[in-house]
Amino acid sequence: MCNVYYLTPKQARRFLLLKHGLLGAKKFSGKTGVLDFIKQAGCIQFDPIDICGKNAELTLQSRVKGFSKSMLYELLYQDRKLVDYPDKNLSIFAVEDWPYFARYREAAKESGKQFAGMETLKAYVKDYIEENGPVSSDTLPVNGQLYWHSAIHWSGNWHGQTSAARAVLEQLYSTGELVIHHREGVRKFYDLSFRHINTELLSMPDPFLEEEAHIKWRLYRRIGAVGLMWNRPSDAWLNIWGMRAAQRAAAFQVLLDEGKLLKIEVQGIKETLFCQSTDLDLLKAACSERRFSKQCVLMAPLDPLLWDRRLIDSLFGFRYKWEIYTPVEQRKFGYYTLPVLYGEEFFGRVEIVRESGTNSLEIRHFWPEKKLTSTFCKAFEQCLRRFAKFNTCENIVWM
Repeated sequence: MCNVYYLTPKQARRFLLLKHGLLGAKKFSGKTGVLDFIKQAGCIQFDPIDICGKNAELTLQSRVKGFSKSMLYELLYQDRKLVDYPDKNLSIFAVEDWPYFARYREAAKESGKQFAGMETLKAYVKDYIEENGPVSSDTLPVNGQLYWHSAIHWSGNWHGQTSAARAVLEQLYSTGELVIHHREGVRKFYDLSFRHINTELLSMPDPFLEEEAHIKWRLYRRIGAVGLMWNRPSDAWLNIWGMRAAQRAAAFQVLLDEGKLLKIEVQGIKETLFCQSTDLDLLKAACSERRFSKQCVLMAPLDPLLWDRRLIDSLFGFRYKWEIYTPVEQRKFGYYTLPVLYGEEFFGRVEIVRESGTNSLEIRHFWPEKKLTSTFCKAFEQCLRRFAKFNTCENIVWM
């Protein structure tokens, strides 16, 4: 029989923030903290757009004490303790999770067979890279265009025509035969996987032969990423192939039966929520009378805490939409706005641009949603100074 824990909305909010290291003293620090948080979350989303830091960097700077962009780059492309590969869309996760995505690499291999001559082209490209080293689509000597369709599972999620060089590199990346060697801005340079990932790890079989076991693992991982989740459709489940409502419900039930999940009933929320049973101590801390110091941080648009925005609205009363793909005339706020978290509340959102020409951090707009106390204003000012340092900006300019 599964125990049910009854929480107030305040306790539920505190639990989530403690889980993410966003309330009380920082629990993640330095490069070790980067690894610890990514392993806790399972993955963080990568997005190449860089207005004031890329999404993955923004996710980490809000939690990891002393974080710098070079830490993530080193862990990805020098230390090779992390890898960028599709998970919740294009993501970053610990390299030891590589075997768990074997079925996706096999699916990509099967999809690639739909292209006449792809195997010959792949062999040529691998030989070329082995002899000449890492390449980008601009430096690979392959000419021509290639047309693809939705049956091909490449990381870019694009459709139509692209250069044959780009297509074959994406195909080899999707099948796991290539990894990203490094990035220069938005350009990706690829190299052979065996040069950067332990061959034993590369050859490990899929740990889950049954689809149900794979779905259960991924669902449990996503619950841990957000902290609290409900059994309903959600962006938090993105890219878990094959998971429909029935499979999701079955996975929840098995995890409950195994004692890996706890049921949470939150006052005022109709749906039952769930957390990982390993978070019981955090749950107790959130329900205690302890007082936690407040943090003021800027959150990433695709932060794991925000993966289910309806849940955040229900618990925090904060409605956030990333308006980057919203037509200009329909935007309520801005192209790239960051939520502002202070203590246990979202105080609003801010539009910030790193202006490299003047080495300035420009605060374009700030939309408060709470009463601006002197305590908040002081904390927000300190937050912006840390954010400027994170972006290596010397000046902060309010526009």
